[in-house]
Amino acid sequence: MAEAVPDALGRRPEVAPPAQPPAPTAPDDAKVMTLVEHLTELRRRIFISIAAVVVGAIVGFLLAAPIIHVLKAPLPTKEPLIALGIGDAFFINLKVALVVGVVLAMPVWLFELWAFISPGLTREERRVARPWVPLALLFFGVGVLLAYFILPYASAFLFGFQTADIRVMPAANQYFDFVTTLFLAFGLVMEFPIVLVLLSKVGIVTSKRLSSSRRMVILGITVFSAFATPGGDLVSPIAMAITMYLLYEASIVLVRAGGR
Repeated sequence: MAEAVPDALGRRPEVAPPAQPPAPTAPDDAKVMTLVEHLTELRRRIFISIAAVVVGAIVGFLLAAPIIHVLKAPLPTKEPLIALGIGDAFFINLKVALVVGVVLAMPVWLFELWAFISPGLTREERRVARPWVPLALLFFGVGVLLAYFILPYASAFLFGFQTADIRVMPAANQYFDFVTTLFLAFGLVMEFPIVLVLLSKVGIVTSKRLSSSRRMVILGITVFSAFATPGGDLVSPIAMAITMYLLYEASIVLVRAGGR
């Protein structure tokens, strides 16, 4: 910086201090929290989410018998399922209750997640993301219903390999493992477009990038669908792959419509 030249009386003119860069601002209407406060807040919201699952699981355990009857209905056979272990019937009820608890607690999970991350967003980001929170719950429910719709066809495919020498007598534990995993997998897969749209809002993905990655995404969807559906049939992975691909194409349209 050039030194100030003194005037005729030997006085040096005052030089204004260099401008300081503006201090970073916190998100709109947000209170700056310390790391400890963030961890405390996260622990509190996780505790509330777990408590919601426990309450939902209690409801599911009380209603386990009629729920099991509904879940067994898609099977081609009307014979009772076989419990091979002495404690299998209890653990099946517990497993069904836990899945019901997760489904019933989903609104609480979404609310707690939104309440935790929203203070870190700007007012505009909150405005954009807020409508997608209830839609995430709706999409999860649609995924569970889609899995229930697919279940009879997946079961019929597997039962179709019976012969005079091979009779399919499904064990209850294995069947409900398959059903609960299928429901959760389809429910989570339906969140696919919401994640992509929200990522586009913060500039991480664009419609052009999604379109150019289509081949790799199709490969990834195929591999994921094969591993995410545990039944060993061909119906559920094909249905999941088709669903994910359609959701991906819908995401491209939504992202492009949003100006990205």
